[in-house]
Amino acid sequence: MPDETLHLPLIHTLLERHKGSPGALLPILHEIQEGLGYIPDLAVPEIAHALNQSQAEVRGVISFYHDFRTAPPARHILRLCRAESCQSHGSEQLAAHLRERLQLDDHGSSADGSISLRPVYCLGACACSPALELDGQLHARVSAERLDALLATCREDA
Repeated sequence: MPDETLHLPLIHTLLERHKGSPGALLPILHEIQEGLGYIPDLAVPEIAHALNQSQAEVRGVISFYHDFRTAPPARHILRLCRAESCQSHGSEQLAAHLRERLQLDDHGSSADGSISLRPVYCLGACACSPALELDGQLHARVSAERLDALLATCREDA
């Protein structure tokens, strides 16, 4: 894991830019994650101090929003829809298949760091259920076989 102190200049630049702006916490968190790929633990006390909030308040916001990451992301992000339409067309079975195939939980990453699994509640492809998003690209009417093919392409990139 890289030395997180290398991230401090970016964090301080963002804090200086947003300091004094009402409701600055979410924009700061989004920009840190966009710039670094995740929100490092060392950012929390810096943000709390700059915004005159407690570290618990900052950590509470980070943990409330599931799209925030506190560890570097895997090379590929797979977001599986778990909303009603996708559930009725097999997304729960796809989730079980993923958990078994990759040996992870619904918010985990594979041991080799190639794929992270994230459940989402609607990708807007209800008419084409079940759906998933892999690295920002939507895939609809996904079967276990098609899922295996997508996983294979991720493994080939490794």
